[in-house]
Amino acid sequence: MLKHDSVGGMLGNDVAVSSNGFSIDGRNIKKLESKNPADVPWGDEGVDVVIESTGVFTARDGAAGHLAGGAKRVIISAPSNDADVTICMGVNDGDYDAALHTVISNASCTTNCLAPLAKVLDDTYGIEKGFMTTVHAYTSDQSLQDLAATSRSGKPDLRRMRAAALSIIPSSTGAARAIGLVLPQLKGRLDGMALRVPTPTGSITDLTVELRKGASPEEINAAFAAAAANPAFRGVLQYSEEPLVSADIVGNASSCIFSAVDTSANGNLVKVLGWYDNEWGYSNRLVDLVRFIG
Repeated sequence: MLKHDSVGGMLGNDVAVSSNGFSIDGRNIKKLESKNPADVPWGDEGVDVVIESTGVFTARDGAAGHLAGGAKRVIISAPSNDADVTICMGVNDGDYDAALHTVISNASCTTNCLAPLAKVLDDTYGIEKGFMTTVHAYTSDQSLQDLAATSRSGKPDLRRMRAAALSIIPSSTGAARAIGLVLPQLKGRLDGMALRVPTPTGSITDLTVELRKGASPEEINAAFAAAAANPAFRGVLQYSEEPLVSADIVGNASSCIFSAVDTSANGNLVKVLGWYDNEWGYSNRLVDLVRFIG
């Protein structure tokens, strides 16, 4: 599967598999197997940072098992309610404290897209309250056929049981509420939902907020253009005036591609849209976070 990707295409590197793991262009990557993170001998292998991406150990206690195995830091590639800190690169990476934070959440792909949108608007105009909708590509926890099954939380969700590639499926998302972990001043001010749609990757966040002062679409776009040019947002926030569709942003490494042509405003009520490749963009932020804390 590393060599063959239905969206990304064939990997151009040389991949070889052995009983001990695999190699990419001659660089060996060892396979370690255990159901318990604490039993993986990271320290013996000289591993400093572990990316916990199973989707199982999103709570701090579970993810911290990697520390018992010898890792120095653990990054959870998902939202976590009790990680030491939640980091969205370019937005609140200054909150990281190496002396205090050993289990770090990288939030979700949607929160990584929402956070730059919310930060620019809040820094420039102030956000009173708002709602977001993510029009999100279907993911591997959905089925291609109708299937009676519980969600990862163990609760039944009749809509998520439906065939992913055949319908627009309203769903829940914690991305808006999680923004309070990244931008504490917005805690309780934003909420939202998701619409799962029949595309394999490529999503868009629609954020509608009430600002503390009014602004025109032109003024809002100017604020985002200036923010995107700020080195702090390099690789995170991209400004676009092109009439994009989701296929255009597949393979884009940015967390958020601001769509200036879709900005609208009515006094203090403002709507902005940001595209994101929910797979590739998020994967790049994971790598950035590893480099940042490693």
